[in-house]
Amino acid sequence: MIRVVVDDLAFVEVDAVVRPATAALAPTSPALRRLEQVGGPAFWKPLKVHDALDVGAAVVTGAGDLAAEFVIHAVIWSDAEPVSIDGIRRALVSVLQRAADWQLERIAVPPLGTGPGGLGLEDVAATMIDLLSAIPDGSCPTDVAIVVETEDERRMFEARLGSITQ
Repeated sequence: MIRVVVDDLAFVEVDAVVRPATAALAPTSPALRRLEQVGGPAFWKPLKVHDALDVGAAVVTGAGDLAAEFVIHAVIWSDAEPVSIDGIRRALVSVLQRAADWQLERIAVPPLGTGPGGLGLEDVAATMIDLLSAIPDGSCPTDVAIVVETEDERRMFEARLGSITQ
């Protein structure tokens, strides 16, 4: 099941939240720093990498004090590769692979790559809905909440979701 909700990603009760990240696992926008604040030291202390990760990678860590148990960090940007639809697609595929590997049934994901200087919401919605709607029945994750900040964003994602399910 795919659903779109207006909520704060830090407080959504799921098995894992997806956090867009840079190749060094830094947040991709100031809004995502809220996850670090709410998650506390147990969330942000493990976010040190020795070598930069490739765009398209996904890494699972604990969630600290977030409502979720885990965080799946989706690498969507690096110094060598700016945010792109292809990078978003690769990162979301990796996120879904990690969710399946870890048997995470319920995940929450924000729009990937729409931060400052990022991609258009319509393109991101199309890419994300297309990939998420292709999850085979019975496979993890079984419940995906796309967590947006505004009613306009909700309507955009739901319109794309409606065009897929018709």
